[in-house]
Parts: sequence; structure tokens; C-alpha cells
Amino acid sequence: MAVPNEGQKLQIHSYKHDGNIHRIWDEMTVLKGTRNLVIGGNDKTMVTESDGRTWITREPAICYFHAELWFNIICMIREDGIYYYCNLSSPFVYDHEALKYIDYDLDIKVFPDMTYTLLDEDEYEAHGKLMGYPDVIDQILQRNVDKLVRWIRQRKGPFAPDFIDIWYERFLFYRG
Repeated sequence: MAVPNEGQKLQIHSYKHDGNIHRIWDEMTVLKGTRNLVIGGNDKTMVTESDGRTWITREPAICYFHAELWFNIICMIREDGIYYYCNLSSPFVYDHEALKYIDYDLDIKVFPDMTYTLLDEDEYEAHGKLMGYPDVIDQILQRNVDKLVRWIRQRKGPFAPDFIDIWYERFLFYRG
């Protein structure tokens, strides 16, 4: 698998299990790129939905993608604190065109006080039936929900107190 370079700008492509595009983020600046981990930053980037509608992100965000974990984490930097949007997804792949993953509907929203809510269980169940999610995917995703909750409670990875400060500073460096 290709490895994106630090400072490089790339797109993020989110797909559904049936192979259809779900959402495209026009630009993310790579802050760290290895075979297993990509940390990036963006701000006011255009997002295109599968139906062609577009919108612009409202705040700076630090994005965390891992090639062995079945989730990714978007850390949104707002005036009242850091909000985290955690997508249960396939591990990422990068192929020089874009960073890509399959979105599996379930999400965890984490608030600045580290309380959290599991979202979109109905959507997950409906899409699971519609697209035929295999049982093994369901088991993997449930284990990764549990892992993500442990990370939140333990303040691990992107939830660590200094994570945002370090990576946002680097993002500002590249943004100039």
C-alpha cells in the first residue's frame, strides 16, 4: 500500500458496503503518514454527498485513520471544546488517488466533557439487511465499538489531553 507524505493534500473517499460512494472530502493535509496510521487536518473543506449535494465543514478538524482498526476519528475544534465524531468503518487504504474506507453507519459522538452517545443503530440494522453485512463484520464492529469506548474512557489516542494541541499546531504550520 502507498504511504501519503507529510504535508501532502489528499481527498478522503467514504464508501458503503455495496461499493457505492458515500461521501468525499475534497481536501485533508497529511500531518503524519505511515503504513498503519494517517493523521490529517482540514478546515472549511468541501464535502460532496452521494446524491451530489455539497457542504463546507465549519471548523478545523484533526482526522485519525488507522489501517488495523475498524474506526476513524474526526476531532472537531470548536469554541466550546473538542467534539469527536467516531465512524465505525473498515480500516483505511491509500492508493495515491485518495484515502478510502467503508462506512458502516454506526457512530459515536463524544462531547468535550468526554460523555458519549452511540448513534445510528437503526441505520446500521437497516443497511445490514439491505446490503447483507456478514456476521463476521457485525462481530468485528461490535468489538471495535467496545475498543473505542475503552479509548474514550482511558483518554487514549486522539482522546489524550495533548493530542489536539500537538496535531493542530502542526496543521497550522502547513496551512501557513
